[in-house]
Amino acid sequence: MTHPPGARDRFEAIYHAHYPAVHQYAARRTDSPDDTADAISETFLAAWRRIADVPDGDAARLWLYGVARRVLANQRRGKARGAALAKRLKAELSTASPPVPDRVGPVWEAFDALPARDREVLALAFWENLTGPQIGQVLGCTATAARIRLHRARKRLAKALGVTDDNQEIAKLRGESL
Repeated sequence: MTHPPGARDRFEAIYHAHYPAVHQYAARRTDSPDDTADAISETFLAAWRRIADVPDGDAARLWLYGVARRVLANQRRGKARGAALAKRLKAELSTASPPVPDRVGPVWEAFDALPARDREVLALAFWENLTGPQIGQVLGCTATAARIRLHRARKRLAKALGVTDDNQEIAKLRGESL
């Protein structure tokens, strides 16, 4: 977006002249300093983008109040939508979520002791039932790299569990059928 010559100077003059008034306007209508700061920044961003539409003199303050009013209305609507969504998701998750298993026992201890990278690839394979190419897509790597990561993670988990190659359990951890 290109602005006419002198637009920056004009914006700075408007900002310095009307910032205190816009700040007070927003602060009296918000519940937190963060919301106030957001409203102020969005108001002056609109002024910068539409600098040619901002009237001169004291009319600029009224124009900025109008922008701030719409910004604050958008904030309230966004918060209301967010609260409604959170309520709906909470209700859905409380009735639809499968129970989370207790994370106790030697397998969980071994799993939790693995690096986060290994836990993630194992979880994608076992909990989400993803294939190597699918895991690669989620992790942002090639299917081959995903399969290698999964293979190594399975080996580290087997080692942490004390499972050796001559044990049939290692075949299960590797995803091999017997």
